[in-house]
Amino acid sequence: MPSVSGIRHPATPEERDGLSDYEIPEPEPKEEDEKLAIQLRHLADNAVLKARPQGDEQCDNCRYYLEPSREISYCWHPKVRILVGDQWWCQWWEANPE
Repeated sequence: MPSVSGIRHPATPEERDGLSDYEIPEPEPKEEDEKLAIQLRHLADNAVLKARPQGDEQCDNCRYYLEPSREISYCWHPKVRILVGDQWWCQWWEANPE
């Protein structure tokens, strides 16, 4: 139903019937998601990125971990540059300078 004076009127039964047939499609990964997943898998494989610390070495005490007080933070190492967990480790770990 058209609006009069800028006021929207409720839908007519005929308008509502047309809407009731619409179904929201199931979400599916898009091509860009699949490409990104492959890139990140290569990154993890190449960086020896592990979800567990290597002795005392872990992301939250690495110089490249941006926010050491957070459980998840950005790693700004040029070969990583993704969000990582504080307990993770990779081959480019370096101690924070004192």
